[in-house]
Amino acid sequence: MAKAKATVHGAISLVNAIANQKGATLGIELTVEATIETSPGKGIIIESDNKTLSSRLINKTIEKIVSKKDLEQNKISVRLDSEIPTGYGLKSSSAISSAVALACAKLFKRKFTDQQILLAGVDASIESKVSITGAYDDACSCYYGGFNVTDNAKKKRIHFEKGPTNLIAVIFIPKNRKRGNLKNLKVLSTVFENAWELARKSNYWEAMIINGLATASILNSDPKIITSLIEKGAIAASVSGNGPAIAAVVKKENESNIKKIFSALEGRVIVSKVNNKKAEVHEV
Repeated sequence: MAKAKATVHGAISLVNAIANQKGATLGIELTVEATIETSPGKGIIIESDNKTLSSRLINKTIEKIVSKKDLEQNKISVRLDSEIPTGYGLKSSSAISSAVALACAKLFKRKFTDQQILLAGVDASIESKVSITGAYDDACSCYYGGFNVTDNAKKKRIHFEKGPTNLIAVIFIPKNRKRGNLKNLKVLSTVFENAWELARKSNYWEAMIINGLATASILNSDPKIITSLIEKGAIAASVSGNGPAIAAVVKKENESNIKKIFSALEGRVIVSKVNNKKAEVHEV
């Protein structure tokens, strides 16, 4: 019998990676905790209060870390506790797969590097069809915190630095989960490329605003919301991931102005600090 608990954080998008396989993200403090426990027997048991979790993603992630022999000899119980709403573009899948991979590595593959743990989650995301690009950009910010600018095709971090701790993310979670056609993001691939180049040079907020206007126009959000948020004091704002959540990065004193804009829409608001903490794991 052994037990390990991993904590990984969420993230918001600065540049969507679907058009060019190049993305940029920023870590936020919402957490996912994965507790993995082994006992005699075999099989994988998943416990969670969230009914929309992808068990295929979790099973695939475990199979990437735990050998066939160990899977035959151990019953693996997974308990997931997440503060991140699933299916809104706030990187819940990347956080979950990274947390599961990290806890499994603690028990079965102690010599695994951060990159090996990350790639287990990324590859499992592609194979279980949870993500189109594997979301390496999302996984990096969930795992390492801070700003991460990545080339998802090469699975490589191009640029990273700590995020400003005096800022918060005010995130709107719409009642309606409707999204536009993701394939249409490729129509604006040059726009996303330009936004990514800005992020690579640390012009994160410009990149996020460009990304926000481009994604909102394609993914069923109103681009006017992005401009209203900037007008009311947001440093930057964008649809996060493939939506439908919208994130605005602001100084604490402008939080109420931003909430006021969101209050006119149907849905709820979450406020989270920027996160720079790396994922953690310990045996319980």
